Amino acid sequence: MIVPAPAAVGGGPRVQQASLNIIIADDHPLFRGALRQTLETIFEQIAIHEAGTLEEVGGKLEISDDVDLVLLDLSMPGVRGFSGLLYLRAQYPSIPVVIVSASEDVPTIRRCMEFGASGFIPKSLSIEAIAQGIRAVLNGETWVPETIDLNSPYSDEITDLVERLNTLTPQQVRVLMMLSEGLLNKQIAYELSVSEATVKAHVSAILQKLNVDSRTQAVIAAAKIEAGQWQSVMSTS
Repeated sequence: MIVPAPAAVGGGPRVQQASLNIIIADDHPLFRGALRQTLETIFEQIAIHEAGTLEEVGGKLEISDDVDLVLLDLSMPGVRGFSGLLYLRAQYPSIPVVIVSASEDVPTIRRCMEFGASGFIPKSLSIEAIAQGIRAVLNGETWVPETIDLNSPYSDEITDLVERLNTLTPQQVRVLMMLSEGLLNKQIAYELSVSEATVKAHVSAILQKLNVDSRTQAVIAAAKIEAGQWQSVMSTS
C-alpha cells in the first residue's frame, strides 16, 4: 500500500498512501506545527489532526475509525509518566502509537516499547530519521534510533511491575492516573461519570493486579516507572 514517490524536501522519497490519517498529540503548538510540516514533506496524501491533551486524542479516536498512527508526547496535561501510552494501547490496541519525546534516555525508550509503543522518535532527530521511523511503523515494523541499545538489564521488580500494569483495563488506567493526582473516590466518580461504588471496584481491582495493599502503594508503584525517575528506582532496587 505504501510506494515510493518523487523525492521531497528533507531527503528520501515521499510516501504515497491514500487517505493517511495521523494524530499529533503534543501540548506545544509550535512543535505540533513543525512536526506537521515535516509530515507534509514525507507524505503526498495525508490528513493531520492535532491534539493538545490526552482527552482530545481520545475524542478524535472515538469519532474516527481510520486513524493510521498516533504520534504521542509523553509529557502532556493529565498524563503522568507512561500513563498516556498505557491508556491508548489498552483502549485502542489496533492503532499504532509512536512516542515523540524530548527524552533520549535508554531506559525510558525501552519501557515505552515494552508498554506497546510501535516506535520512539527523539525530538532532536533529523527530518530524514523521523521519516525513516514513521515509514517503518506504517510498514508494520517497530522502530527506535539505531544508536539505542534496548538489551540493557533491569531489575526483576520493575519487569514484574511493567507486566502487572499491562493487565489494567483502560478505565483502570484512568483511575490510577487520577489516584496519582490525589483525587478522592468521589472526585474520580464525578470525572468519569460513574458511581463511587464503581470507582471502589476499580481501585480494588488495581490493588489486586499490582499486588499492593493500599491506594498509596499503588501510586508509589506507578511512580516507579515514570519517565525521568529511573536512576532513583534502579539505585534502590
